[in-house]
Amino acid sequence: MRIKIIKASPKKMKTKPKDESKLGFGKIFTDHFFNMKYKDGKGWYDAVIEPYRPLKLDPTAMCLHYAQEIFEGLKAYRGPNDEIYLFRPTENIKRMNSSAERLCMAQIDEEIFMEALKKMVILEKDWIPRGSGTSLYIRPTLIATEAALGVHPSNEYLFFIVVGPVGAYYPQGFMPTKIYVSEEYVRAAKGGTGFIKAAGNYAASLYASRIATGMGYTQVLWLDAKENKYVEEVGTSNIFFLISDELITPPLTGTILPGVTRNSVVKLANYLGVKVAERLLTIDEVISSLEKGTLKESFASGTAAIVSPVGQIYFRKKEYLINGGKTGPLTEKLYNEILQIQYGLKEDPFGWRVKILEGKKTKKK
Repeated sequence: MRIKIIKASPKKMKTKPKDESKLGFGKIFTDHFFNMKYKDGKGWYDAVIEPYRPLKLDPTAMCLHYAQEIFEGLKAYRGPNDEIYLFRPTENIKRMNSSAERLCMAQIDEEIFMEALKKMVILEKDWIPRGSGTSLYIRPTLIATEAALGVHPSNEYLFFIVVGPVGAYYPQGFMPTKIYVSEEYVRAAKGGTGFIKAAGNYAASLYASRIATGMGYTQVLWLDAKENKYVEEVGTSNIFFLISDELITPPLTGTILPGVTRNSVVKLANYLGVKVAERLLTIDEVISSLEKGTLKESFASGTAAIVSPVGQIYFRKKEYLINGGKTGPLTEKLYNEILQIQYGLKEDPFGWRVKILEGKKTKKK
């Protein structure tokens, strides 16, 4: 399928931000977006990159009533010589189609998806910031657009991609977060949609997150829905605990998201000689290891932060410090290794980095 490109007129182009320290996250978007339509019996059609604009939806568009909405999140990175990289984009594409399958939505051809990503990023390459830790965030989204009421899979869909510059996740330094263990609310149950990036999953997490924030904590540490004792996710990220010499993360049993960064951390840790276990871990084991001093480090993993150190846990009206509330050496090592791979600053032994635009040629001395 050919992707048509309609460029915005120079007069309507947005002013690019000059102060990269004020980019933040998810507040600024570029001049164009990609979109493509689907209809049963016709398939995907009208693939176009066009000037950024509001969407037009019927008030009865099914995404507004029955939550057939999924999305992904990945980034484009500017290398030292202005080359442009993506990080494991095929994993995001596969996961989005897995999400689509679970919600009975139309799946997207992987080649078209990848071509749309590349063309969008290259067209908007001047928006990619240059500061350390900055990047271009990419948000592919699929929504049901059939105008109808009644609970059934939509027969029409809209797939679109928006991109925007984002600032460094740790502008003030690699500071640990504080997490709140929720026993009253759960994120997902087996047989549900916890393993996909469905918009409804995020809406359901907001109430407990507000409680945690109100108490001064950064994120919620979710426990399982059945026995309310097994650690699952933290906020919208995967969670890791270094207990003794073993790095432990919950297994992919259908209730947590198979994070691309999670998988990268597991593979990299193994490569570095760290013992990794994907196993069930109770909150009681976490607290016991804290009390015995065997829990050395903890961190969350995700696209936005890469890894986010955890320095404190609140459980049953008691606070527990991890590593004295400081970032641990393994956490920092994993963060820096992945960061350098993403930005083309070191060799990529895994083949994760995808160069989509060559940079400036450097003169040989």
